[in-house]
Amino acid sequence: MREDMAKYRRMSRVRPQSFRDLETPPHWAAYDDGLELLGRQEAGQALPRLEEALQESLAQMESCRAGCEGPEEQQREEEEEEGAGSQGGLYETIAGHWIRVLQCRQRCVGDTATRPGRSFPVPDFLPSQLRRLHEAHAQVGNLSQAMENVLSVLLFYPEDEAAKKALNQYQAQLGEPRPGLGPREDIRRFILRSLGEKRHLYYAMEHLGASFKDPDPWTPAAVIPEALREKLREDQEKRPWDHEPPQPKPLTHWKDVLLLEGVTLTQDARQLNGSERVVLDGLLTPAECGVLLQLAKVRRPGSRWDRRAGAGAGPPFHRPLLSRPSFPGLQLAQAGSVGSQGAKLLLEVSERVRTLTQAYFSPERPLHLSFTHLVCRSAIEGEQDQRMDLSHPVHADNCVLDPDTGDCWREPPAYTYRDYSGLLYLNDDFHGGDLFFTEPNALTVTAQVRPRCGRLVAFSSGGENPHGVWAVTRGRRCALALWHTWAPEHREQEWTEAKELLKEPGEEEEEEEEEEMPSRDPSPEPPSRRLPRVQDKAGKPPRVREEL
Repeated sequence: MREDMAKYRRMSRVRPQSFRDLETPPHWAAYDDGLELLGRQEAGQALPRLEEALQESLAQMESCRAGCEGPEEQQREEEEEEGAGSQGGLYETIAGHWIRVLQCRQRCVGDTATRPGRSFPVPDFLPSQLRRLHEAHAQVGNLSQAMENVLSVLLFYPEDEAAKKALNQYQAQLGEPRPGLGPREDIRRFILRSLGEKRHLYYAMEHLGASFKDPDPWTPAAVIPEALREKLREDQEKRPWDHEPPQPKPLTHWKDVLLLEGVTLTQDARQLNGSERVVLDGLLTPAECGVLLQLAKVRRPGSRWDRRAGAGAGPPFHRPLLSRPSFPGLQLAQAGSVGSQGAKLLLEVSERVRTLTQAYFSPERPLHLSFTHLVCRSAIEGEQDQRMDLSHPVHADNCVLDPDTGDCWREPPAYTYRDYSGLLYLNDDFHGGDLFFTEPNALTVTAQVRPRCGRLVAFSSGGENPHGVWAVTRGRRCALALWHTWAPEHREQEWTEAKELLKEPGEEEEEEEEEEMPSRDPSPEPPSRRLPRVQDKAGKPPRVREEL
């Protein structure tokens, strides 16, 4: 449905008023409207919507809390699902009932902060709304209301440096003490009630064996019993979606490491209007493209290497289309369907891409090949004019993109361990099929890249690089998609298996001799120097290295 709506939004004469959302709760609708108005520097119009969002959020939580003391039959069903039956006498039953009610009430915070269709809540939802409110009030000159909201933020985070700085600024601008001015009463009541419930639940964890997952990062440490603090800290550190985003690397090293023969830098991140994006040309000769295209034409029974580029044809998050072993060409080489030249070239090219990606983006930290995907897209039959569908819908590779907010949720089903992505094109004799980058809204195109033989588009895999592919409208587009990871435990095991399978009898001895020879150069030698490139039919030698 999201893909269809994005297609409709790209059509001419379609306005936002053409859509009516029947699913989003009122507090989310008001919050998104307020953020959009703030982004357009229209703070005066944003304020009523942001205030409405906060009031609706508190009302939604009250409604949720009211449902926590439901019928006894419902509670029994929940107990059976959780594997916790009623044990003991009257007092134990009363305590168990009260613990369940408090657990349910605390979960209402996360339920209210979770968008429809998402698995995890927005962290710090209420403090975030208060921050937006005090900033908007300050922009329009409502300093008393700005102080009220920033004081409410400090109820959650008393040591928040940005909030304290804003408070001092507002006080200086007002110029005189305001003794009656304090935090919002609705927020003060919410925090006092929530802290009281947390104390009960932490007591039950420590003494009654109850379970409780605190939904709030603002809970003061003093509320948590000392015996539980260390364990809770360890559990937080295990969360897989907490991952430091990749930082842009300086390009001062690039001339020193880009020694791969014939490779040129065509577009950098600045020319592509983004961060951690690059287009490199010359990674393949026309003859090498021909060998890999021939490999792509060979089909194993039951495989789906060639897909029709119709609406919705793209697999979400580039899920593998082949059963394991996943490295392309390995099973075909085992079956003798292709010659060893094509399979070996595929191995060498994937290592060539990995070396360049690491040299450009991550010279201080080794990258590992995580997944390789050789895939072709063919145009569907019939009328091609005015097509608005995509071969691959707009997405990010290691997080779930939410176009409504611009957030990218680093959680399953996304492949969260992928750090860098690459597309190596094999041909350009087709219409459509261009790769494009967008803003986080998945609509505003920021850059577009036309495929051609030997062209590599590489970029970081996170929410900073949403991308999609236009539909192929004529011909067949083939590319080698590769993903890289910093985590060695996620490297592609089938690549090593394929390398062992395709090794020539004398290669093992040569490799052992190379290992015995110490190298003075700590950087890995470009793979193309170990395996010569395939020459064109005219017998032209490989091109000389080009300096940037």
